[in-house]
Amino acid sequence: MDGPVFLTADDIAALAEMPAYVEAVASAYRERAAAAPTEPRTRLDAHDPPGFLTTYAAILPERGVMGGYMYSAGFAEHDTWFVCPLFDSDTGRLLALLDGSYMNPYKTGALGAVGIDALARPDATEVAMIGSGAQARGQLRGAAVVRALDAVRVYSPTVASREAFAETMQAELGVPIEPVASSAAALEGADIVITATTASDPVFAAEELSPGAHITAMGQYTPGRTELDIETVRRARYVPDLRARALQDAGSFLAARDAGVVDDTHIVAELGEVLADPGLGRSDPAELTIFDSGGTAVETVGAAAMLYERAIEQEIGQPLDIRPGSETFS
Repeated sequence: MDGPVFLTADDIAALAEMPAYVEAVASAYRERAAAAPTEPRTRLDAHDPPGFLTTYAAILPERGVMGGYMYSAGFAEHDTWFVCPLFDSDTGRLLALLDGSYMNPYKTGALGAVGIDALARPDATEVAMIGSGAQARGQLRGAAVVRALDAVRVYSPTVASREAFAETMQAELGVPIEPVASSAAALEGADIVITATTASDPVFAAEELSPGAHITAMGQYTPGRTELDIETVRRARYVPDLRARALQDAGSFLAARDAGVVDDTHIVAELGEVLADPGLGRSDPAELTIFDSGGTAVETVGAAAMLYERAIEQEIGQPLDIRPGSETFS
């Protein structure tokens, strides 16, 4: 196909599994370390009816692509809609428009996996999962790509939800998964902790963490959302996806800063910088590490590029009749 293509959710589901997403996202963040341009999300809030519209964009010149993400949530339908345009970064030509819904937990889970691989101990095998929704499933799929997991304990407030998560994900991954009745029970002995919640208050206390634990926090991308307590942030080596994004909306970090226990220098590096220089990451087997995964266009465009390249190779996708301005301006 010579022109742009549209990739449906079904197309995307057939194109790649989690290991390919992890590879694509890691490559994209290595580009970010070389100053690939991006900015944190822009969110516009509406009040009648309530909802929000979010956008962000990135350019990956080595990969030869650029693009972004736009999604709405809330409003009258109380649902979410995701779209991802992908452009050629040399010519500016539109390459594809992707239905962004299916890839969302995969590209986000892949980002968590890249953070785990960069910051968790190499011998980490036990996961505490706080949360049991689609994003939690994506995070666990990613973790299983980069570490040989022995055990997972999952906690969420709804018994049926955590039990369903355990049953489904154990069958998919072949890893023992136990639903437990508290976050403290999930954390006992865990060397990887993943929070995938919409919590406004901390979901565990710092003293419940095992020495040397790594934490992926991916539900605190709005000021006021504080999955992690102030003491956890203070104790840990802190690495976000983007420094500017963390300073804009990482709820737990901002709460710790407002309390005066950390300042902006507590951010030791962005994830891409750690990939480029592993010495910026974990410095001791016993230290706590946090990867703050709030979501950026870097992983989105990296994943979209991988999916588009596979779609072209396999001749998947529908022609999209979107024309350049030179053909339509009059």
